[in-house]
Amino acid sequence: MSLSWVGFLSDVDRTRLFDHLTKTVGDAPVVHAMRLVPRESFLPDHLRHLAHQNTALSIGNGQTISQPQMVAVATSALDLRGDEYVLEVGAGSGYQAAVLSAMLPRGRVVAVERIPELAVMARRNLSAAGIGEVTVLEAGAVLGAPEVAPFDAILVSASPPSVPESLLAQLKPGGRIVLPVGERARQTLTRVWANPEGRVYEELGPCSYVPLLGDEAWPEGS
Repeated sequence: MSLSWVGFLSDVDRTRLFDHLTKTVGDAPVVHAMRLVPRESFLPDHLRHLAHQNTALSIGNGQTISQPQMVAVATSALDLRGDEYVLEVGAGSGYQAAVLSAMLPRGRVVAVERIPELAVMARRNLSAAGIGEVTVLEAGAVLGAPEVAPFDAILVSASPPSVPESLLAQLKPGGRIVLPVGERARQTLTRVWANPEGRVYEELGPCSYVPLLGDEAWPEGS
């Protein structure tokens, strides 16, 4: 297949993907942000031609870059204004953090990753894409980044069996967390608002993510 034909297919796939995302979440700021972030820059070289397929793809170490539709839905659920301080748990190759950064022209993003090789990859990919408002940290013993908390919003890009209390404790009053919660094979995208008068839990729909490992999540090696 010629390079020109590959380029044509890529353009067709991109148009089809963003048409689908617009139908799914509307003409939302997150769709504009995702147009600005080159997903191919966050994929291994041999998978870059699949960047505009609406599917999760392997990034190595048993992890994936999330399906674009789930990135759009989960990011939109954070209800960002553009000036927040946001934590992502599970940086992977850096793509979700890049989309968050594009949503936050007056804000900041911290992303944590438990696999050192992926943390290095995320930093490299973000730098190559010219995205400088993201700090990638290696995960510590406690989920999240308590040493640099509290956050306006938290997005978790892997699935625990229930909402971790340690992450809720890292939210500012009135903050929110969006994460997939449930069994290993199937979860429910969930949003929790940490309101001063009490927490509000909302179920946003079915989803499927890789498991979140560690304390208050799935045990290592399970």
